[in-house]
Amino acid sequence: MVTEDQKRYCLLMAARDSEYVKKVYGGYVNVFLKAFAEGEQWDLFRVVDGEFPDMDELHKYHGFVISGSPYDAYGNEMWILKLCFLLQTLDAMEKKVLGICFGHQVLCRALGGKVGKAHCGWDLGLRKIRIVEDLPLCSLFGVLEEIPPSLTIIECHQDEVWEVPLGAEVIAFSEQTGVEMFVIGDHILGIQGHPEYTKDILSNIIDRLALNDSVDKEFAENAKSRLEINGEPDRNSLEKICKNFLKEEGSGIISPPHWPTTHK
Repeated sequence: MVTEDQKRYCLLMAARDSEYVKKVYGGYVNVFLKAFAEGEQWDLFRVVDGEFPDMDELHKYHGFVISGSPYDAYGNEMWILKLCFLLQTLDAMEKKVLGICFGHQVLCRALGGKVGKAHCGWDLGLRKIRIVEDLPLCSLFGVLEEIPPSLTIIECHQDEVWEVPLGAEVIAFSEQTGVEMFVIGDHILGIQGHPEYTKDILSNIIDRLALNDSVDKEFAENAKSRLEINGEPDRNSLEKICKNFLKEEGSGIISPPHWPTTHK
């Protein structure tokens, strides 16, 4: 039961559970809850399977998180188009929205930016992302003593943001990817990497990518070798950034429109 003063969050799942994650973690939802939840109410909607929150219920949520996905954020599957409409609505309502990997890219697309295949190809493993210099101390980093010059995050993507939406600010980049993090106002945050992933989850994904020939087996072996020797991601700092962003008080509520009628 949700009390009136209990914050409520919405997880928009854009990927199906792998057998490994189901066995070890009980599903991706538990991976996200372990990383971001602190006793609030979290509702799961598997948007990849066409499950969406009711438009009349959106005002009840304090924030939304969009997961990663094996699908292309620039694809035209019906659920992706419907997700784009939802994100446009949440932006108009100035609701907190955190997009991770695919979520980061589809946020960009929905709000007028451009996404596509990564110019440098697959990025699998640990990646050092650099925080933009002279970034003013803001609520996003308020939980940290100071803004770090760089953070190490787990990456697993072959697509990227080419151009951020009008009004967006790029706040982190890497040698491989020009837009690692972006913000719009105080209510939109996109992160290309995976602050919620553990190294064993990525290792299993690499194995599956090699098995279905999505990546060359030698490339996969090299990625796993680097994963073993490159230390650990800065999960504590990254999770704090995400939680601080989601749990800061947001803006007022605007009544949302209804879903558009779609025709095949």
